[in-house]
Amino acid sequence: MEPIIIDSMVFSPKVLEHHDLPNMLELQLLAKKHMASSDTLQPLSRSEFEFILNGNGLIVGLFEGQKLVAFRALLMPFIDGDHLGLDAGLSLGALSRVIYLELSIVHPDYRGKGLQLQMGKIVMGTIDRSRYDYVCSTVAPFNIPSLKDKFVLGLHIVALNQKYGGKLRYVFMKTFKDEKNDVKSSEERLIPMSDTATQQRLLNEGFIGISISTVTEEWHVQYLKIAGDKDRNNVH
Repeated sequence: MEPIIIDSMVFSPKVLEHHDLPNMLELQLLAKKHMASSDTLQPLSRSEFEFILNGNGLIVGLFEGQKLVAFRALLMPFIDGDHLGLDAGLSLGALSRVIYLELSIVHPDYRGKGLQLQMGKIVMGTIDRSRYDYVCSTVAPFNIPSLKDKFVLGLHIVALNQKYGGKLRYVFMKTFKDEKNDVKSSEERLIPMSDTATQQRLLNEGFIGISISTVTEEWHVQYLKIAGDKDRNNVH
């Protein structure tokens, strides 16, 4: 992996291993302390990190010199009742073809430099498309940097549900199949991010969330409904 140069700072990407775990846990704790809301970040436990490091995913870290300043994870999830593919409307048979774009952590002193997106591009580029057809992820409403990150990486909102013990989360998905199809919209709506009920209704009606913007200083989500009976999961 090639070094990333931002503002004359050189960041070296590296696949993290078990010996990096103490630094990951320390950085995750530091990042959580600096979050505007404690509900924004769903941290991983030591055992969850170990599960990924034991061959069930990938964690890429960015180092400035010897200092770990950011990391991002991919997870091969268990198939259970909480699987994000079910939120996205996938069939049970498709769940084994889903990989999660997981936790993204950036040191508070290095925020605003686009490191989350740079790591996202790296980990997305490692996904074996012969093994996986879908990428899923979750983001808390009003976590604007992470919402923008998912849209740039080609994911779209397919659900807005309670996850992680009752925390409201957007469920994002990207599908690699038929990636170049030009799918037309039959209807578009711009809904305040604070209006949970309307967003959930539109998502249940087959709309997807494709972008966010501010209108009169309030964040809104742009929703699009697919023309005809086209499967919404094939939109990019």
